[in-house]
Amino acid sequence: MRSKRRIGVLVMSYGTPESLDQIEAYYTHIRRGNPPSPEQLAELTSRYEAIVGGVFPLREHTNRQVSQLQRLLNEDSEDAVYVCVQGLKHAYPFVADGVETLKQAQVDEAVGIVLAPHYSRMSIGGYISQAKAKAEELGLPIRFVESYHDNPHLIRALTERVQTILKNWITAGVPREQVRVLFSAHSLPASILATGDPYPEQLLATSRLIAEAAEVPSWSFAWQSAGRTAVSWLGPDILEVLPQLKEEGVRYVLACPVGFVSDHLEVLYDLDIECKQAADKLGLTFVRTESLNTDPLYLQTLQEEIERVLQKPKPESDVHPMAGRGSGRE
Repeated sequence: MRSKRRIGVLVMSYGTPESLDQIEAYYTHIRRGNPPSPEQLAELTSRYEAIVGGVFPLREHTNRQVSQLQRLLNEDSEDAVYVCVQGLKHAYPFVADGVETLKQAQVDEAVGIVLAPHYSRMSIGGYISQAKAKAEELGLPIRFVESYHDNPHLIRALTERVQTILKNWITAGVPREQVRVLFSAHSLPASILATGDPYPEQLLATSRLIAEAAEVPSWSFAWQSAGRTAVSWLGPDILEVLPQLKEEGVRYVLACPVGFVSDHLEVLYDLDIECKQAADKLGLTFVRTESLNTDPLYLQTLQEEIERVLQKPKPESDVHPMAGRGSGRE
């Protein structure tokens, strides 16, 4: 009797420190080995300290996503056993560590997927390059999901979140013309525009699909969490947009961070604290949609995209990355 195939799933994400004493090493890795100044370290540490629960919930969300994805894949599989592991960009286990773990687990082949729906060569492309290089070194066949920004399960999950808050506001008598849904995502250096990078286009596509499905009265898109570097980043920044919305007569802002799938620092601090404080000063009601975290619809999105890649013919090279959903939009 033929044994079941062993399929490895490398679940990649940005990573976060697991405790306050790991923040300096984490920040140093982000800065490519250059330690932060005492002032920079103090500022980042204060942000982690400001969010409810500190750093611990951030890493736990990713742990749960990976474990529940593995359970879901195995429950629905009759001919394969799935082994899901993490590969993080700036914290242990790093992307290469995750590939090594899959090799040690003696999987027959692997699929890589990032906990971010929208493709950019600078972000998702970087994860894939790291994983591919290590897989080639180890002789591990691996393919990749590149984007899933328009997956119906993902759109439904985000739509339901927007609809719930809008319904509550309208039922409470809030005038529709005073409501604005503000979609957002992590900014990247503006230089990506010159290369035809699909990141901005995919984010707008996701936003439109949600707005149409939720029958949003009015919506805008803004960037957030730009790096503090000398180069120009994509804008407008969400903190610049809020005063403009007030001038337009908006009084209720529903923030939907479509670029993030978990409660990370960019959501729990940049939106829930920094943006909320700015909105309060402007007299705006600012509410954020719940993050996807381990929402069953999001886990189904990941499962569907992984299975989609596996159902396609294998590429000529066993370790050549095979594009997943959305790669044709580059």
